[in-house]
Amino acid sequence: MKKNLILWLIVTLISCKKEVVEKIKKPNVLFIVVDDQGYADFTPFKINEENVATPNITRLGNKGKVYTQAYVTAPVCSPSRVGFLTGKNQFRWDKPASWGPGLPDKVKTVAEYLKEAGYATAKIGKNDMGRKFHRNDVREYPINHGFDEFLGFSAHAHDYWLNSQKIKDITPDPFGTSALLGPLMHNMGEKSYDKGYLTDIFSDEAIKYIKERDAEKPFFLMLSYSAVHHLIHEVPKKYLDKYGVKEIPNYHPDSLIAYGKKKAGTYAAYYDKYSRVGDLKSDQLRKYYLANLNCLDDNIGRVLDVLSEEKIDKETIIVFISDNGGSPLTGANNAPLTGGKYALFEGGIRVPMALVWSGKVEANSTQNTYVSATDILPTLVEAAGVKLTDNTIDGRSLLSKPDNERLLVWKWRKNWAVRKGDWKLTNAKENHWKSEPTEYYIPPIVDNRELKLFNVNKDAGERKNLASKYPEKVQELKKMYDDWYEANQGKY
Repeated sequence: MKKNLILWLIVTLISCKKEVVEKIKKPNVLFIVVDDQGYADFTPFKINEENVATPNITRLGNKGKVYTQAYVTAPVCSPSRVGFLTGKNQFRWDKPASWGPGLPDKVKTVAEYLKEAGYATAKIGKNDMGRKFHRNDVREYPINHGFDEFLGFSAHAHDYWLNSQKIKDITPDPFGTSALLGPLMHNMGEKSYDKGYLTDIFSDEAIKYIKERDAEKPFFLMLSYSAVHHLIHEVPKKYLDKYGVKEIPNYHPDSLIAYGKKKAGTYAAYYDKYSRVGDLKSDQLRKYYLANLNCLDDNIGRVLDVLSEEKIDKETIIVFISDNGGSPLTGANNAPLTGGKYALFEGGIRVPMALVWSGKVEANSTQNTYVSATDILPTLVEAAGVKLTDNTIDGRSLLSKPDNERLLVWKWRKNWAVRKGDWKLTNAKENHWKSEPTEYYIPPIVDNRELKLFNVNKDAGERKNLASKYPEKVQELKKMYDDWYEANQGKY
């Protein structure tokens, strides 16, 4: 009897100890960023066309929560990505509110917070903060702001097929900011790929990282895809065949002729040729876009599958977001929103977003209260059991009760916007590109010369300018924006 009692006590103590360890175990984090996905092309919203095939992105919606009014901090990639990496409006320090805010030394990133909490940290894919491209000796490079490992490129875009040292050596201009090709940056060196498709490569490397991780440490993996950014016609043939579009030859300097004023043989000439309506017609661009998106979705599915295979899916937080609205130049569909990438209308800054955390976030749920991409950092920091050391974080934890009346502000170039409650005020002007938009683009119909007031809960498409009807609301919101900007801008 006494022996049985002792045995029972030992088993109980072991069980209790195991339970305590499990309670304090920090969740893994998989942060998936996609590039230029259209609002209506996010299938968990269930407003998409039938030919949008993203069953794996739909899986995220089924397993977690989707946000119908999630905002990024800018309508283009560089400042937007800085915003969700830091939890701050990047124009706090970026005085001209530019394409390239950079990353100040004093601004802490989510990777640095999690690394200090004992996480293994890695970034795979696109790294773009708008400044100091192609360099590994700057603050903007992932290894220098909290990531233990990095594989990818540091620029706006990279060719999907041409990732080798061989092509770099024969290309007159391999170092563009969008028109970039050649080996990927890997930690403090480079890695050349003679074969392979970039989206596949990123997924392969992410899967390898997860499988070879140190199981004793939680991980933070930021998987930052460049799809569905240009050049969207570059997709494996099986996807092109699925959508009925032709395969276009990859770049080679010896196979080109001069395009306009561009030098013959340059990659920039090739990039320019296939990054706008012209040689590719509007309806073709949409098909290439859908093929690219379908390929991206298949790759996301492969990464999700490995979480299940490793039996860590239930202990891994997944965040999914697009860096800005769908581009007017690719065939992305932002309906019912006006505008797209490059503008502070809803189509440029309201984006697809989902959060998955088994047992903590309700599966197959939807939140219609507006949130910000700056909320990602405080959410992950809270989930890791870490305290924020900065009282100027603009985001709020998504695990807290939503606020229907929070103030959001935007500044990009000469454009600005402010939202509080149902109301949004903006001086947004069109346009910021030099090409014909595709047929899926919904242009604004309001006067660009005046302030525009919208009730975006009733009028998400921003078709009714209510400024003349509610002049007091215009002044109220303008003052809120001015006061915030005066109090917070230029502090770094």
